[in-house]
Amino acid sequence: MSTIIAPRVHDLGGFQVRRAVPSLKARSVGPFVFVDHMGPATFQPGQGVDVRPHPHIGLATVTFLWSGCINHRDTLGSDQDIRPGDVNWMTAGRGIAHSERTPAILREGEHPLHGMQTWVALPLPDEETAPAFHHHAADSLPQLRHDGRWLRIVAGRGYGGESPVKVFADTLYVAIDLDPEAEMFLEASHPERALYVLEGDAQLDGTDIPDKHLVVLEPGSRPRLRARSPLKAMLLGGEPLDRPRHMWWNFVSSSQERIEQAKEDWVAGRFGRIEGDDEFIPLPDR
Repeated sequence: MSTIIAPRVHDLGGFQVRRAVPSLKARSVGPFVFVDHMGPATFQPGQGVDVRPHPHIGLATVTFLWSGCINHRDTLGSDQDIRPGDVNWMTAGRGIAHSERTPAILREGEHPLHGMQTWVALPLPDEETAPAFHHHAADSLPQLRHDGRWLRIVAGRGYGGESPVKVFADTLYVAIDLDPEAEMFLEASHPERALYVLEGDAQLDGTDIPDKHLVVLEPGSRPRLRARSPLKAMLLGGEPLDRPRHMWWNFVSSSQERIEQAKEDWVAGRFGRIEGDDEFIPLPDR
């Protein structure tokens, strides 16, 4: 029996973010320990996303958009706009800080934003790997178009394709766009899987699935996904975590002591700085 999860909704001023993982029903799905749905939103002139510099350890952040544009900058010197269909993969490892903001030119007029950001826990041998940032343009991803189905392999492997994005564990991350009445099977290629419906009327094996909800799929099952209207969804998962993870603020680690050290490092300014962006998000009250 599949489990349907209603995400928690956070209003960030001008747009909403829905957090489906972690939750009481799903602390993780494969290596994914954090699943956020951003928007859909339309910003008025002068408005936009302004996520000030903040730190991460022990994870990789993955950003994928259906509409809009976000500028990523980090303490490695990266300065990259992400646009619809691109992939930004940032490996935090032993520590990195980054910011995410709407480019200034977009703020001159009305502009949309719709996408997903997820965190992937790094396997134990890679938790303290060197930080890195990689951008992959939309046309570099494997894509399958057939009978009203458009699949893009964002990271990992699935449906006979493999993304160029470097992953640290067997990963499933597939963007799905279906025309009305189009159907497809959700393949049983990975031990843990979930489907997040961003937009549209969906059915799984004939059962209605509300949009903006996560469905944790039974291991080994191959449910049939059917679109009753234009549908946007993300299929995600992979191999289970090799050990439970501690999560506090933006830090993920198998060690609580390591998280305490990260707190001290952020307060002391040891994560480095982002050139041209001297703002920062203070450590939350402990």
